[in-house]
Amino acid sequence: MLFTELPLLQRPAAAKEAGFDAVEFWWPFSSAVPADSQVDEFVAAVDEAGVQLIGLNFFAGDMPSGDRGLVSWPARSAEFRDNIDVTVGIGERLGCRAFNALYGNRTDESTPVAQDEVAAENLALAARAAARIDGIVLVEPVSGAPRYPLLTAADVIRVIDRVEAASGVGNVKFLCDLYHLDVNGDDVAAAIEAYADRVGHVQIADSPGRGEPGTGTLDIDGHLAALAAHGYRGYVALEYKPTAGTLEGLSWLPSAARSSATRV
Repeated sequence: MLFTELPLLQRPAAAKEAGFDAVEFWWPFSSAVPADSQVDEFVAAVDEAGVQLIGLNFFAGDMPSGDRGLVSWPARSAEFRDNIDVTVGIGERLGCRAFNALYGNRTDESTPVAQDEVAAENLALAARAAARIDGIVLVEPVSGAPRYPLLTAADVIRVIDRVEAASGVGNVKFLCDLYHLDVNGDDVAAAIEAYADRVGHVQIADSPGRGEPGTGTLDIDGHLAALAAHGYRGYVALEYKPTAGTLEGLSWLPSAARSSATRV
């Protein structure tokens, strides 16, 4: 979501130039199984920039058109499953160990029960694939998508518990996106208190507006401090929409604080 003023393959180098040494990406291709040459170009762009890939989304469908993942979408389940090895393979090449699986919208063609059953199966398959490289699969709440069923931390934890109970996998974790939780009306402080030990990754944007910290009223510093107090030592990723250009919008974060040495 940052450096979108540049072509995608130029963004890792731009992040490095801005002082970051770690990046995350939504799925960077238009299909679930891109050509090998496309994958090679993406891997080279990250590798040559000298940044660490620390998060990668599985293919989530046509996001600009409103898709929010294939995990619980029975008609596209095979497409998600085909994408698993590609995604984890990129992670293996780049040392990325966290993979975000957007749950998917409710559909008219299936019941919620059927969708949740498919989702549990698909998340278990993804988790087993990620486990081969000591990775984790992330599940997150999402806002702004009326048919996306996971709105709160408790919604996500119920999904994770269902997967664990059905399959025995233990590497599906909560992606704690402070912005989505707040916009959806969740009690962010209470969610952190209850589920900090289930958190596998953290993303931030201010609320309302989804701009950079300081453009809204969300107590980002307080919530990050609470996560740290509960033992979270992972990355905090910037998933916001700059109110101006990316570099102009980074004035809130001193250059010295942008490297992974300063992560929570």
